[in-house]
Amino acid sequence: MTPPKGRRRLHLAAALDQPSAYDAGSYVDAARLAERGGLDFVTLGDGFGRPGPDALAVLARVASATRRVGLVPTVTTTHTDPVRVQAAVAALDLVSRGRAGWRIEVSAAEAEARLFGRHHTASAEELWREAGEAADMAARLWDSPEDGADIPDGACGRFADPGRQHPVDCTCSRFRVRGPSTGPRPPQGHPVRVVDATGKPARAVAALHADVALVRTAHPARAAAARAELRASAAAHGRDPDALRVLAALDIDLGGGEYAARPGHGGGGPRPTPRGPLYRGGPVDLAELIAVWHREGTVDGFHLTPAEPRRDLERLVNGTVPLLQHRGLFRTFYPGSTLRDHLGLRRPANRDAVAGGAS
Repeated sequence: MTPPKGRRRLHLAAALDQPSAYDAGSYVDAARLAERGGLDFVTLGDGFGRPGPDALAVLARVASATRRVGLVPTVTTTHTDPVRVQAAVAALDLVSRGRAGWRIEVSAAEAEARLFGRHHTASAEELWREAGEAADMAARLWDSPEDGADIPDGACGRFADPGRQHPVDCTCSRFRVRGPSTGPRPPQGHPVRVVDATGKPARAVAALHADVALVRTAHPARAAAARAELRASAAAHGRDPDALRVLAALDIDLGGGEYAARPGHGGGGPRPTPRGPLYRGGPVDLAELIAVWHREGTVDGFHLTPAEPRRDLERLVNGTVPLLQHRGLFRTFYPGSTLRDHLGLRRPANRDAVAGGAS
């Protein structure tokens, strides 16, 4: 279902994190369930100091078992080579036929720094500045080959048209990158970049580079203020603010039955906890919460992390989503085949090809 003219499209995403699961099959099942509900994308967390499988590898496996849902792994920029990071995300976009995203994250833990032979980690401001540089470098490398520049002709020893490749030579605070990307331009041009913009250092990176910004708060007024700030900052950087989606990030516990809003949750609303904002109640009240926040223009949608992965994702897809569809707030089918299609985002033009044509 397409929203009526003048009504903003509602976006929904869910986390697939399953702390004790190492079998790819459980992630495949969860992603298929999310796809059945028409969710825009699923995320999978990762980090150097946490247990669990590699998020990129798992979602590459999920890609072959799904057809529409977007796939967004967390890939940390700290202690990593940005060339390898962008190549891995581009490869996921290729194997999923344009459904990949990249949740940009940093590593601030001293224990994780020691894994790489470093005694101390940098400040949050410096880490996120590096993350912004890595995000910009990734976009430059994704644009270094023009669309259709790849020529898979091993007999001639050529795999790309040199006239349609553009050099990249950039020095940043921690690395220097030279030369074009060795792979083709991703199907989406730029895989979708996602940033948790709750903290101030990350918010600056989100305004400049993100397609989707997540904001963790239990208070709708604060979410609305964060959205307004992000859009204004994006515009100040010369970006179209309508090309930035801002989603409220909530943990959800749907174990209480149909309604069953717990005391202190404001009739089904979220409340602050040490881990972040938590909604505890039933699928019906969750649908009402989503409808109210979206109707009031608080956010563009929600990123939901189930407290009990299988149970809460099932109740979200089978309970909350149909109620939102019945109200005409959420689609009943995917509008296209790529994650950018789902989010209503244009495919970015290749900046090097445009500049070359202009000259």
